Amino acid sequence: MIPSNTVRTDERTLLVGDVGGTNARFAIARWKDGRPVLEHHESFLGADYPTFLEGVRAFIDGCEVKPTGGIIAVAGPVTDGAIDLTNSPWQVSEAELATLGLDPVRLINDFEALAWGAPIVPGDCLESLGGPEQGDPHSAIAVLGPGTGFGVAGLARDIHGNEMALPSEGGHACFAPGDAVEDEILRILRRRYDRVSIERLICGPGLLNMHRALAEIDGRESHIDDPAEITRAALEDHDSACGATLARFCAILGAAAGDIALTMGSRGGVYIAGGIAPRILPFLKVSPFRQRFERKGRFKGYMADIPTWVITHKHAALLGAARVAFAER
Repeated sequence: MIPSNTVRTDERTLLVGDVGGTNARFAIARWKDGRPVLEHHESFLGADYPTFLEGVRAFIDGCEVKPTGGIIAVAGPVTDGAIDLTNSPWQVSEAELATLGLDPVRLINDFEALAWGAPIVPGDCLESLGGPEQGDPHSAIAVLGPGTGFGVAGLARDIHGNEMALPSEGGHACFAPGDAVEDEILRILRRRYDRVSIERLICGPGLLNMHRALAEIDGRESHIDDPAEITRAALEDHDSACGATLARFCAILGAAAGDIALTMGSRGGVYIAGGIAPRILPFLKVSPFRQRFERKGRFKGYMADIPTWVITHKHAALLGAARVAFAER
């Protein structure tokens, strides 16, 4: 828990990281004027380094002032201070990181870091996807989104300003079809997967799964093997087959976001993060996202009062990791 009276002065220099299935981002964090400030950003492909530890070491070696501790957010569940990344061959533990001179150092889930970071993202780094300008300041928020995988977390808040992040693996909850077409998508994907989760559709590889399933439903052939090609074609021509795929992607994202908001009671707002949403933002804004978000039967009015935003800040997870790092002693 981070209390409302979080420490306001701190001279430490700390490492913060955000390591996903594809990219790794690091920065040096300092505490200035009651907020975390990020310096010396660096980003690289996970494939550039054989091991997680080598990537962290390379970043620290390039820092003029060496960090004394830190928080690294990672894509997957952290168990007993160790992580085997869900969509990457990298593995690492807090004990291994301590050999680099980081003491204390802690691993947290990447969407847990985003949950801490979302409330302090500047307003000009948030793009509305519908709903009121502000949510209930004392209610929970949800942070979710597609990238290499599909992440989900929450942030519980009370009337005293105290906050508690709620990491989860909600992206691996079951996909729930919303119409007859999605019933068919589920049927097709069940031939390949024993169980079809949200992440099988709402992420980069999931976009490809969906495109192929829709082609089968329409009796078309598809020779696309790269999700980025689907996105490019959809943005160029909304009425193309790829445009239909991306529209369906946005619709299912909205439905899943609404389900998560209902589950968490996220009347404080829902933040869409991850690498895909900012890249398709104009398309997403005119897509069925918000309509499917609110389409919750008797709870349509409840959903209409929940704001939805896309986080466009490139280092929101690093901001969240810094909040946690400076709250710990």
